[in-house]
Amino acid sequence: MTDVVDSDELLRRLQRARACAQQEERSWRERSDGLETGEQDPARDALVRTLAYETVVRVLDEILTPGKHSGQG
Repeated sequence: MTDVVDSDELLRRLQRARACAQQEERSWRERSDGLETGEQDPARDALVRTLAYETVVRVLDEILTPGKHSGQG
C-alpha cells in the first residue's frame, strides 16, 4: 500500500527521520565513550553504529539543507 503525501508532509517526515538518527547517533556515541578499552567488540559495535547514524544525519542534512556540509569530509 502506498500513500500519496504532499511536499510539506514529506519534509516533516524527513525532519523527523533526521531527528531520530541524530538522537541514535548521540546515544551510540555515549555508549561508545562509556565502554572500557578492554571491551573491544562492544566498543567496535558502538563505533560502527555511531558512524552509520552520523552518515544518515549527513545525508538527510544534504536533502533538507543542500550544501550544509560542502567542503567538509
